[in-house]
Amino acid sequence: MSNLNNLTIAKALELIDKKEIQVSDIYQDLLNSIKEKNKELNIYLNTLPDPLKEVKKKTNLKLKGLPIAVKDNFCVPEMPTTASSKILKDFKSPYESTVTKNIKKAGGVIVGKTNLDAWAHGSSTETSDFGRTRNPRNTNHLPGGSSGGSAAAVAADLTLAAIGSETAGSVRQPAAWCGTVGFKPTYGRVSRYGVIAMASSTDSPGPITKTVEDSVILYQAIAGHDPNDATSSKKEVKNLIKELDQTIKNLKIGVLYLDVEELESIKDIYQEQLKVFEKLGAKVEFTQALDPRYAVGVYTVVQRSEVSSNLARFDGIRYGSDRSHFGDEAKRRIMLGTFTLSKGYADQYYNLAQKVRTLFINDFEKLFEKYDILVAPTSPGFAKKIGSSEGTAMFGELEDMLLEPSSIAGLPGISVPCYRDEKTNLYLGLNIMAPMFREDLMVRAADAFEKNTPWNSWRNNS
Repeated sequence: MSNLNNLTIAKALELIDKKEIQVSDIYQDLLNSIKEKNKELNIYLNTLPDPLKEVKKKTNLKLKGLPIAVKDNFCVPEMPTTASSKILKDFKSPYESTVTKNIKKAGGVIVGKTNLDAWAHGSSTETSDFGRTRNPRNTNHLPGGSSGGSAAAVAADLTLAAIGSETAGSVRQPAAWCGTVGFKPTYGRVSRYGVIAMASSTDSPGPITKTVEDSVILYQAIAGHDPNDATSSKKEVKNLIKELDQTIKNLKIGVLYLDVEELESIKDIYQEQLKVFEKLGAKVEFTQALDPRYAVGVYTVVQRSEVSSNLARFDGIRYGSDRSHFGDEAKRRIMLGTFTLSKGYADQYYNLAQKVRTLFINDFEKLFEKYDILVAPTSPGFAKKIGSSEGTAMFGELEDMLLEPSSIAGLPGISVPCYRDEKTNLYLGLNIMAPMFREDLMVRAADAFEKNTPWNSWRNNS
């Protein structure tokens, strides 16, 4: 067999169990592919020097030593953790994030650290101090962000799966643009310990994978309570594997945001795709929610405020280089956040934003009294061209507009490919949201959609 780096996690585990392949065979194809493609795509900032050395220790564990890429804002001792900022260019963490530790415990190998918007500030992966990442589906276009490197790694088959982090779209949006699956858990479901903080009240680590099944496999490995994270939930982690291949008959689905003006050009595509749920027996209904454009202002104020606080620690004394090495985007966010938290303005901006945030939370609670899940487009359109984010201060907020409401409410969401444009080879994503800690409902719907549509390139080719 050849091109084993194209395998999904589930298929790789199956073939290994049947002794049809060895894990080392996958690494041979994977490392050759990284050597061939990474220079053009600029996905990996660092790779593990000798991953096969780690594999030997893990072949009896659940993930069998399979390669997992990790966004470079997760602390690992073996490689630098830069957050794509030159401030941390040579920083090696003395401790490890809970997420990467859990992946290793489950038998995964952290094969490399992927590019991102510096400090996770953006939705393009163009603000990285180490150069932009390109979209493997069409290299003239962006991969999205801030977890653009992780999404691109999966789309290019330069890993079997990856980990990203989402503050307001940074897992789901790049997953949609790269034609992959992006799974954002409930806030607090996955530990933030050892993740370089961006906006602490919404940061959520999550898997970016080739299929829904793979995202569930990784989710089960990383989810759970962590005493090192005060925001980590003690709720029991449900076994989402049981939700695969289940009926969605009579599932009540509310459709959001298709009346938003920015979606006019792709509205018909989504209306057609929603018929899949109806054919499978679900009850689909178009409904109204708070205008997502209001969430742009809420998220901008809250996120900038928390950024200004979190980046204060990078002063050149405790970590890395001094603050003169901050990029333009980081400086803008620090200044705006400091202003919104300053005396005389906190009530006018930050506290008001938190009140409007509560309105979004209450609005979702009312919607979930009527519907089991909510669905909406992941992004207002296809991946933008290289350079689109430059000189556009609100690029990320506008591209993440449809995801910001669920993120500021702490809800789980998963983006699955729902359309491919044949001319450009670019994808659209469908965002499926559920009440807090009801990842089981959204996984069931996502899995059913994926298996009854032609849009997943790995499933379609298997």
